[in-house]
Amino acid sequence: MTSLTQDIKDKLYNLNILEKIIAINIVIFGVERLLKLDLVWFKLPSHLFTVFTKPWAIVSYAFLHHDFWHLFFNMLWLYFIGRMFLNLFSIKTALYVYVLGAIVGGLLFSLSYTLFPNIFGNNAGLVGASGAVRALLIFLCAYMPNQDIRFFTFNIKLWYIGVGLVLIDVIGVFSGIKDPVNGNAGGHLAHLGGALLGFIYAKQLASGQQGASTGFDGILSRITNMFNTFKKSPLKTVHKNKSKIGGYTKSDFNEFNNQKKIDVILDKISKSGYDSLTGEEKELLFRAGKS
Repeated sequence: MTSLTQDIKDKLYNLNILEKIIAINIVIFGVERLLKLDLVWFKLPSHLFTVFTKPWAIVSYAFLHHDFWHLFFNMLWLYFIGRMFLNLFSIKTALYVYVLGAIVGGLLFSLSYTLFPNIFGNNAGLVGASGAVRALLIFLCAYMPNQDIRFFTFNIKLWYIGVGLVLIDVIGVFSGIKDPVNGNAGGHLAHLGGALLGFIYAKQLASGQQGASTGFDGILSRITNMFNTFKKSPLKTVHKNKSKIGGYTKSDFNEFNNQKKIDVILDKISKSGYDSLTGEEKELLFRAGKS
């Protein structure tokens, strides 16, 4: 049993941050179904003022799902998009986009049902990670729109995929308004909110602006540390570094130079596509995504 427990811990530790989010979603869904729980306090209300009474729901709703297929397809999308995302960008950026995508998607959902009750009607609440997942995908589409993706026997540019998904969601909103019983206007609103966040964040990052505040950076740093609870931290002897230049160490300069190289490579991808990279550049991106 001890060996099995250690194997599970090792496997969890080797998962990347988005794969750990997938694991958490699966565990929550399994526990909810096995114990027949109704986690209504963690669903996002459709009325904005009710959200203020349980503010945690603006994030927790993204870890709940209606049924198995809802969970399956969201997690399948997250797995494949996550692998591509983390090969190009840092763990911190992935968390920013994912969590902020869930928040903005949820806010657009609640705001729409609050301001336009005669149009959208009533809704019991929102669950699902699709808004957060859509934020990651649209981020990629906006950051490197000319990147080709193999689709069966032909290539398609990322921006085509992004535009197509947004159009599907816009149509889905109107279909849901017309047929509330069979439609899903609320879900499509969350998709559009996540897409908007992904687009804006990508454009800000491409222009060199920071996409999130320092306070939010601190919150996500705590989340990242929580996901790394299985990491072993051996004791190390700390020595004073006497080789600083202008207050910076050699490692500081190396980190700065590596970041500049990454920026140049990402700019090259946005202009010429991922396939234009050399093997060395792809390897550098891969290592950066794992850091």
